[in-house]
Amino acid sequence: MTTPRSSQFALHADDQAVLEAADKFARKMLAPLSGRMDNEEWWPPEAFPQIGAAGFMGATVPSDYGGAGMDLFSSGLVCQAFARWNPALALSWAAHDNLCVNNIFRNASEVQRRRYLPGLCNGSQIGALGLTEPGAGSDALAGMRTTARRDGEHYVLNGTKIYITNGPVADVLLVYAKTAPERGAKGISAFIVEKGFPGFRVAQKLIKMGFRGSQTGELVFEDCRVPVTNLVGPENDGVKIVMSGLDLERALVASLCVGIAERALELSVAYAGTRQQFGKPIGSFQMVQALLAEMYTDTEAMKSLVWRTLADVNDLEIGGGGRGQAHKLTAASILFAGEACNRVLNKAVQVHGGSGYIWESEINRLFRCIKILEIGAGTSEVRKMIIAEELLKG
Repeated sequence: MTTPRSSQFALHADDQAVLEAADKFARKMLAPLSGRMDNEEWWPPEAFPQIGAAGFMGATVPSDYGGAGMDLFSSGLVCQAFARWNPALALSWAAHDNLCVNNIFRNASEVQRRRYLPGLCNGSQIGALGLTEPGAGSDALAGMRTTARRDGEHYVLNGTKIYITNGPVADVLLVYAKTAPERGAKGISAFIVEKGFPGFRVAQKLIKMGFRGSQTGELVFEDCRVPVTNLVGPENDGVKIVMSGLDLERALVASLCVGIAERALELSVAYAGTRQQFGKPIGSFQMVQALLAEMYTDTEAMKSLVWRTLADVNDLEIGGGGRGQAHKLTAASILFAGEACNRVLNKAVQVHGGSGYIWESEINRLFRCIKILEIGAGTSEVRKMIIAEELLKG
């Protein structure tokens, strides 16, 4: 895949093949799980091993470690396709594959990679990222209260993480804690925590409005003993991992918005062509046509910016991010994608009328997902701050 994607206005053949393969798999294997996941907040234990067996797990990890050997751009296409058919599993996959697995691959030692990546890449183990805290959401770094104290051959972690995607079912977690609290954001370190480590527990599973079935929870560390060998990167240097990871997360999660919008548009066009009112399909009325046209335009604009952003940060250097063009562009991508997805789904429910307001309908399920896309990975307001700060640096 050597064609410079950032100069393209359409996918080349290799990328199109990835998108189509992921779409075919998700339509067959993931879509049938959506209803029960939404109704019961149920987690399908077979899903991740199936995704791994199909070659879509560990997307950005080389085959030497058991990964799919793709790149960030391709992983965005996988996320887009998964989101069309099961947004909840797409979100859990993104948290696992990007926030946890990709960060471990990019920043961990060779020993850590060999220990943890194979199970994460075949789907037998589930990964999560522990950053957000009850008192530190948008101010995740300076406001972090979780600490890690060196005690011989272990670090002892104390603190709480909240709103952690995959938290209740995770086997391996990449967790941030302050090893030098007096240094603020420059005193943060990253650790690989296994669910069986003493002192770690899931305090509660959280019930959500949308992305139901994608497990979200509160995690507690009470004198949790983590081996020194599970420190990722140098002590007190975790801020580089955080910031680089956040930029790549924003680039990837924006593609989730694209998939949801594509599916909403598809459902709305089909409904407008079959729903009869006043003796004719509602799609024959200009006001409905206007809604569909606006949904299409937002979706295509979203797709262009999201793909361009994925291409631009596809080869982001280790430790890169948190500044400059990548920081600004990834914030812009998810800002636009999140807000455009909101507009598309609002219009999609309007096209569906009363049926769209019914909880069990697919369009309602999609509609309940969209608000978190303006909150997670940095709220829309934080994204605007990032963009403006980079612009004003000159």
